Amino acid sequence: MATLETQKLDSIIASRRSLLMGAGALAATAMIGTKNAAAAVPATPTDVQILNFALNLEYLEAQFYTIATEGVTADKATQGSKITLPTGSGTVTFRAGAKTTFSNAAVAAYAFETAIEERKHVIFLQTALGSAAVAQPNINLQSSFTTLGGLLGVPTFDPFTTDLNFLLGSYIFEDVGVTAYHGGALGITNKGKTGQTADYLTPAAGIHAVEAYHAGLVRVTLALFDAGVVTLGSADQALKGQAAGLATAISNLRATLDGTVGQAPTDTAGLTGQDDFGLATYSVPTNGTTGTASRILNQGRTTSPNYSNFIAFHRTYQQVLNIVYGSATGAVSANSFFPAGMNGDIK
Repeated sequence: MATLETQKLDSIIASRRSLLMGAGALAATAMIGTKNAAAAVPATPTDVQILNFALNLEYLEAQFYTIATEGVTADKATQGSKITLPTGSGTVTFRAGAKTTFSNAAVAAYAFETAIEERKHVIFLQTALGSAAVAQPNINLQSSFTTLGGLLGVPTFDPFTTDLNFLLGSYIFEDVGVTAYHGGALGITNKGKTGQTADYLTPAAGIHAVEAYHAGLVRVTLALFDAGVVTLGSADQALKGQAAGLATAISNLRATLDGTVGQAPTDTAGLTGQDDFGLATYSVPTNGTTGTASRILNQGRTTSPNYSNFIAFHRTYQQVLNIVYGSATGAVSANSFFPAGMNGDIK
């Protein structure tokens, strides 16, 4: 991405942002690979099914961050605990030599910390599930990013290159993880009450909080880079002021895939309307007048011009599957992050 001329990128971002805000994105998502069987979601998932759904997502994040920081898969990590892959686990596809060259020490530190934490999440869920834990599915961290970049107007997008590309790759995953845990927690029945064998809700909420920390840090860093407060490598500096536009395009694509783009916003408890927003500033009421606030919380679902429900939103299992499969219908795609689908009963 950083090799594109800034003028060209400006026009691409503007045109893609318009495309991804409307019905054109639905047509664009149909370009993602050959579609196979549609996603399957049980009517009332059990706790084990929910945790295995989360484990699939943790496998994906652990692999992404470990490759970005060490250039190897999470089962071969040397910086902190590595994960153990169960028998029958799938492969991870990534380009040869993939390893992000970090120029900013703080971004590098964040990347290594997150890699360790995501691997720990895998280990925790595997331990909690015991023999019921699913194996890692096939994971695609190569053509998935190329295809996604094409939809965003950046056909050379590769998160395993520079600080900015890595942060945008993180942006793709972290908000999805936050909303997936929020949604999954709603269905967990074991809450540590008397007579229950386990408390699954408390650790799920704990992981949700960690994912939210990650998402907030990424959003703040991208916003500060655009503002000139954070300096990244020389390859990224030409794109200062463009990060928010790319993040917004990613958010719009996710909202298109989860089916909320174009929904009329309300202030009711139903919280309808588009659920995913990028980085921006907006007007807020302040003691009878108005002020300007930056949007680092992906709370979603608004009435214009003011945000009324500062509550992080959740996604259903189907909505999450639509995003990671790159299909508005939940069809599995060869060029998605899970090219053969997830493992388990929610897939």
